[in-house]
This record gives sequence, C-alpha cells and structure tokens, in this order.
Amino acid sequence: MRNPSHSITTLAFGFALAAFLLVSSPVSADAADDGKKVYKKCQACHSLDAGRHRAGPSLSGVFGAKAGVADGYSYSPAMENSGIVWNAKNLDAFLANPREILSGTRMFFPGLRTEADRKAIIAYLKQASAANGQPRETLVAPPPGSSGALDNPDLYTSNVNFTLRTAIAEGKMVYVGTGGDIEGLINPNLEVREGDVVQITLINGEGAEHDFVAPELSARSEFVTGIGSSTTLVFKAGKEGSFSYYCSVAGHRAAGMEGLITVTSADEPAEPAVIRDIVRDPTDLPAASSAAGPRVHNVTIDTIELDGQLADGTTYRYWTFDGKVPGPFLRVRVGDTINLTLTNDPDSAVIHSIDLHAVTGPGGGAAYLQVPPGGSKTVTFKAIVPGLFVYHCATPMVAHHISNGMYGMILVEPEEALPKVDREFYVMQGEIYTQAKFGTLGEQYFSVEKLLNEAPEYFVFNGAAGALAADHPLRAKVGETVRIYFGVGGPNFTSAFHVIGEMFDRAWEWGGVTSPPVLGVQTVNVPPGGALIVDFKIEVPGRYILVDHALSRLERGLAGFLYAEGDENPEIYRTGTEQ
Repeated sequence: MRNPSHSITTLAFGFALAAFLLVSSPVSADAADDGKKVYKKCQACHSLDAGRHRAGPSLSGVFGAKAGVADGYSYSPAMENSGIVWNAKNLDAFLANPREILSGTRMFFPGLRTEADRKAIIAYLKQASAANGQPRETLVAPPPGSSGALDNPDLYTSNVNFTLRTAIAEGKMVYVGTGGDIEGLINPNLEVREGDVVQITLINGEGAEHDFVAPELSARSEFVTGIGSSTTLVFKAGKEGSFSYYCSVAGHRAAGMEGLITVTSADEPAEPAVIRDIVRDPTDLPAASSAAGPRVHNVTIDTIELDGQLADGTTYRYWTFDGKVPGPFLRVRVGDTINLTLTNDPDSAVIHSIDLHAVTGPGGGAAYLQVPPGGSKTVTFKAIVPGLFVYHCATPMVAHHISNGMYGMILVEPEEALPKVDREFYVMQGEIYTQAKFGTLGEQYFSVEKLLNEAPEYFVFNGAAGALAADHPLRAKVGETVRIYFGVGGPNFTSAFHVIGEMFDRAWEWGGVTSPPVLGVQTVNVPPGGALIVDFKIEVPGRYILVDHALSRLERGLAGFLYAEGDENPEIYRTGTEQ
C-alpha cells in the first residue's frame, strides 16, 4: 500500500543527491555547518543506511540513479514516472522549485529558493558522505580484570545517562553533548561516580560512520552509519580516574573525536540538570467575557521549538504554540471576529502553521498560515458555530507536528452562556513517539517509524508524563462545581475519558453546545481532533484520578490528579462499619 506521506519528503531525497553528485569539489567547513542547519528540516525522515527506508527513502547510493526505483520503498506516482536521472543541473533546479521540475508532485515544501542554502546543503551532505567507508581501527583488548564491561547490559538499569551526537565543528569531527549539563559542549567531559552504571546514547548527526569506545572501561558501542541512526551502550564505572573515549574508525580520533570520562569517588554528589517545564497548567485559561454584542479579538500565537521535560530525568524536543503544551486556550463568543496572527520563531528548524476546527475557510486557516522560521502571517475569521474546537499545526508531516505538541483548543461560547461553575480546567491528551523505550533517561528523539506504526512510547496529559499528577494537579473544594474542557490532540488514539470516583453530571459530547448535555455519564469517548465539556460537583474530599479508561496507558504516563479539600461527607461516602 502506498503511503501518501512519502511524497512530501521528496525534497530531502533530492538534498542527498547533491552530496554524491559533487563529491569532487572541496568543502568549506563553514558552508557544511550552514548546510547542517538547513538539513534539519529533513533528517527525521531519512537514513543514509542502504535499504533502510523511513517516511522517506534511504539516501544511500543515489548518485546517478534513476528517480523512484530504489527497492523496498513505495514512491509517489509522480516520482516513479518522472524518468529523471539525477545530475548536477536538474538537481539544483529541483532544489530550487520541486513542483516545476516534477509536475504533479504532492510535495508540500516549496524548495530552497536561495543559492546560498542550496550550496550549503550540498556542502554539508558532501562532507558527510565523503567520510563514509573509512576502515575501522583495531582495538587492543582491555587488560585482564579491568572493570567496566557488563556480561548482560539488558539486566542492568543505568543511573547515569549521556547522549552524544556526532558532528562537524570548526573543521573537525567531534562529539557534541545533547541535553543536561553537556548540552552543546564539544567532546564533553563525562563526569560519573565510581560504581555508576552508565548509559551512552550515540546519535549520528552528519552521516559518516562512527562509534564510541573507552577501552580502559571495556566500553564499546556498535557503529552508527547515516544521519539519525543511533545506538546505546551500557557499562559500569568500576574505578576512579580519567579515561579517554574516542571514535575507533581510522583517522577519526586524530580528526578530533576524543574526550574524557572522569570517574570520581562515590562520596562526591552529582549536580542535577536544569530542564524546562512545557506543561500548561490546567488553570491557565481565560474567564468568560461579560461584554455584550459581537467583539473583535486580536490574537497572536508564536510557534516555538524547545527542549522540555518529558518525565523525571528525561527531555524531548517539543514543537509548541507559545512554548507550552497544549497551546493557549482561546475563548470567544459566537458572532465575534478574530484577527489571528501566527509567528514562527527565527530559531525554528521548520515551517509551522495552524488549522482551527472553528474556522470556516480553506484548511481551517492553514492553507494560508504556513509560516517559515522568522515569518508572520495573519487571517481574519468570524466564529459562526458555537462549541469547543481543537486547533493544531497542519504542516506536513501533520502527525509529526501534532505529536511534538502542536495542538490546543478554542471555545466559541453560545449566545446563552453555559451554566456557571466554580472552577474550570483545561486538559488535553496526546502521544509522544520516541526512539528509546518508555522510561529511558536523558534526551529523547522523535521516531518517525513508531509514529507511522502508531506505537507511542508515552501517553500524556498537557504534554508530559504524569504532569497533572505531580507538578500541576487540579484542585477544588467540597461543594464546588467543576468543569473540564477536554480535548485530544492525538494524533492517533481515541481517549475514553473518565474521572475515577466521579460521574459527569453534564457532558457536552463532541464539544457541541447547541444540543442539551447528556446527564449522569461515567466515561466518554473523545477521538483525535475531538473535544468534550464535562461538569460535576465535588461531594467528598480526596484524590480523584483523571484517566483514559484504556488503562494500560496509565503505565505510560497518562494520569492526572484532582485534589478535593473540605469536610467529610459520611452521608455520601464513609469507610469502615456503618454506624
């Protein structure tokens, strides 16, 4: 079966061709560094490993190849039937304007319009591909009795985790620290304590073949070849001292890929890493307006890519609206006019957009609001249908943008307001697809394979595992009425929303408010891109748990707490023998 998302990655396929077509030209280190930034738009969907296809085809061995014929990959009809044999001339033209060169392509990305960007990406990929195929260094076995190697690493749980990405910096091959205290450091000093079980995740950031070895600690990884490929090794830091780590591919150590692992006494405490909170507090929503008549709202939303806390000791690269997940809760009244401006942070790697399900118009606004990094666009729409509606990014691959955190809700209140309540909360459910397994510490990376297979590692409320249980719980008092505005960003799974220990006195299914609510409901199904409004009264103090009643998901981070304070109510609930 053909996957329609494949066609949107054709531009990245063209990018890699440039590397192989121009390998005879000298490469400027500065140009390659610039090209790496440009290539960030495409690296999540491609591999340089032969035959290893992702959302896009493998980019291995494409020099001089006919377009659309690689084994094991399902191309778009336009690519399959193009008859193109890639050469320098048609490749440069394709990079400049894909639709002009390949008529009928469904590729969304408009192309690289500046010659500087095209030269930079070619230089970067040329440098990455030129380093492939180097012979491997033969290692001397560690001395007998040396500590470090684990007979079966799968039986050990690491308590120290580092992530290193290979890169080209200042004309040298290097390891670059990713996440925590080593973020951005070249060949960082990895500080651990004696007895620590250390996990190293090595990610290939520029395409050449690499590994990670620390012979004195009996540590050696598998090789990683191709941008985005990764491997993990685990070893025990069994003795104090400073020990070299490096890449064992011949010439790479001399080219700059070397650093130190410092093992200190177990009595010396380690400093905790500082990570950012991307969770939108469930109380962060505006109050209902009491103004009469239609109003005009001027709204600006910023799209921001940032590293945030996914779980304790675990970070992830989120794509957000206004730096939080979900995006801001927008609140208007039917008949109001909204001037919506979407800006994209200059440091973003990709185009972002917004599709509001409350908008009547092409793409819910997304057809126009495709905003490149550093850009800004505005649309004006009238809220003509009342209800609670989801909005999300709609830039291909749409599911990738949504799973990274780009969703939120807009409430269009009816002319006759909903019944008043004492407290309102804003909660959304989503999925996160990481390469590493649930619970792995350190910085985690998006997996397009797991997204396409609909196999998330994390289910989350408001962006992070257990976020509404630990740091951002809901709070109310006995006797108060509570309203939850609930939505599912998804992108793939329906939620059976339920609050353990409560029934919903009123439930406006699907977010519709023009029909009467359903009364006395226990669980409501909410599909991806769908919404729900529920009200209930707190009768008894205690802790109530927000769940998706597909309860296996609770084990992957999906739970929230509502703490109710107040006097006991034995007529409704009491424990022990009845008096």
